[in-house]
Amino acid sequence: MKSFRSFRLDTANLCLWRGHERESIPPKAYDVLRYLVENSGRLVTQNEILEKLWPETYVNPEVLRKYILEIRKTLGDRPDRPEFIETVPKRGYRFIAPVTEESPPPVDLAAQKQKESALETTASEHRPSSPIHSLQKFALTPILVLIALAVTANHFWFARDRPTGSSLHGNSIAVLPFADLSPAKDQEYFSDGLSEQLITDLAKISGLKVVGRSSAFQFRGKNEDLRAVGQKLGVGHVLEGSVRREGNHLRITAELIKTDDGFQLWSQTYDREISDIFAVQDEIALSATEALQLKLLGSNGERVAPALRSANPDAYQAYLQARYFSVRGQGKEDLNKTLVYSDQAIRLDAKYAPAWALRASVQNRMAEVGLTDAAQGFQKARRDAERAIALDPTLASGYLALARTQIDSDWDWDAANASIAKALDLEPGNAEAFRIRSNLTREFGYLEQAIKLEEQAVTLDPLRTDSHLGLGYLLYVAGRYLEAQAALQKALDLNPRAAFVHLTLGKILIAEGKPQEALAEVEKEPLEWGKLVGRAVAYHALGREQDSNVAVARLIAKNGTDAAYQIAQVYAFRGESDKSFAWLDRAYQQRDAGVPDIKTDSLLKDLHRDPRYTALLRKMHLPI
Repeated sequence: MKSFRSFRLDTANLCLWRGHERESIPPKAYDVLRYLVENSGRLVTQNEILEKLWPETYVNPEVLRKYILEIRKTLGDRPDRPEFIETVPKRGYRFIAPVTEESPPPVDLAAQKQKESALETTASEHRPSSPIHSLQKFALTPILVLIALAVTANHFWFARDRPTGSSLHGNSIAVLPFADLSPAKDQEYFSDGLSEQLITDLAKISGLKVVGRSSAFQFRGKNEDLRAVGQKLGVGHVLEGSVRREGNHLRITAELIKTDDGFQLWSQTYDREISDIFAVQDEIALSATEALQLKLLGSNGERVAPALRSANPDAYQAYLQARYFSVRGQGKEDLNKTLVYSDQAIRLDAKYAPAWALRASVQNRMAEVGLTDAAQGFQKARRDAERAIALDPTLASGYLALARTQIDSDWDWDAANASIAKALDLEPGNAEAFRIRSNLTREFGYLEQAIKLEEQAVTLDPLRTDSHLGLGYLLYVAGRYLEAQAALQKALDLNPRAAFVHLTLGKILIAEGKPQEALAEVEKEPLEWGKLVGRAVAYHALGREQDSNVAVARLIAKNGTDAAYQIAQVYAFRGESDKSFAWLDRAYQQRDAGVPDIKTDSLLKDLHRDPRYTALLRKMHLPI
């Protein structure tokens, strides 16, 4: 029996005592603590601990850091004012509390075990039936008894019966953008990065609804009542805070609040150096989830560690800058800046997987909208996504970037499905994964299932414009026009300048036999080639063929190299099937990202009886 302060390490029975009470501590955390205690006063390196406790097995050093955090929490130790475990930067750890040997007291372990069993039975009798296990060791009781509803995406094609937003309300959280309180007010990219990485960490928890970044960040700088925030986002809890940075010193505050009554479940202030930011993220994510009575669990039962790591702090800074511009807008300027900072992060740390995944995602986007050559852009995106996965197989964003390339360019449906399934396995609450799977499902013509998946994306990211746009488009092609218009109007409420919304509304009006109203609608479309497509179709529906021809000619002149599929759409709607198939063939040769839509595209429906349409489906490996 080894004693230190009020604790006793019982090496015979492999347990930890505080006075006469037995402390709960995971087996591996106990092993780490025992090794440190047995080597008290001596500096013990990370490698030494890993070699002793995990012989002949490679273990990421982050796992050791996780156990050190758990031990400190159990002992009530603080890394900035250690009483038990001292961290020696870049070297290892030292157990600094005085340790004495003593004989174990005559404890009746059988009676103790019986007592613990009785306590657990009593607790279970008062606990509602739920698949979520209460985190007993965290003394914030009573807080919540959460009802767990599966968010985890299964690995089969086109999963059914997913939970709705209302059913997930209690077991849910939104991470609001942390406020930048730095003197120069120039650290917004940094505070945004911290918030976003906490979202990523929490999204890995099966059964927890985590609102997506774009929806949560709608509340930046707004002093809105948290009850209203909870209602708008459909969440029961909010994590918010602030960042103040001066030089390399950080002060981060965080608090977890219930949205129904404003009750604060947990709060903490962290004073750290920039090199400790990852440890702070770990502590915030772990404390918040413990306050929700959840464990961050991986497939092996260990807490999921955040993946956004770099050994080089400057690479991390560059990555945060890249993320900031990638979500600020989808214009050429912002996307180019994203590439510049991604390149910088990769130059500083060539093994930094998140930077490779981000660069792949941006190159996908630029290829999709014609800002770069499609073939070259998708090739670069595929290379970078595969590099990200090779560097970190646990990074969901790498698989999602690869899935986008596999859908839009490779047309490798099975591979894309496997990539999405892997991403959802890693992050069950990732809204982007549901959006991409919805797109893939739509390509096969399974519209109702695609709609359900897009609805799940809306639930997870309710204030994201393109979630409502995607849902509106799916409802349009399914012929559910009133619902489609409602979803598209929601997209406009969120972003009046959103691309494609007015074009889709115009298509609905044409389908309803209202071409004059459709023409007025497409004139509001901010995307120039989208406006030309809408004009060409609306003028034809009005019988104004000369005006339709002018619109088609302008579309070909301005976008003939990157809008072959859209030109084919217009000719198909006008009944000019030969011209439509000629442009479809060109789009096929160019690997145009629009071609996978051929099975559900309403403007192409008059081509379905043509054998050339069936032949194209076969070439695309889509169901006939």
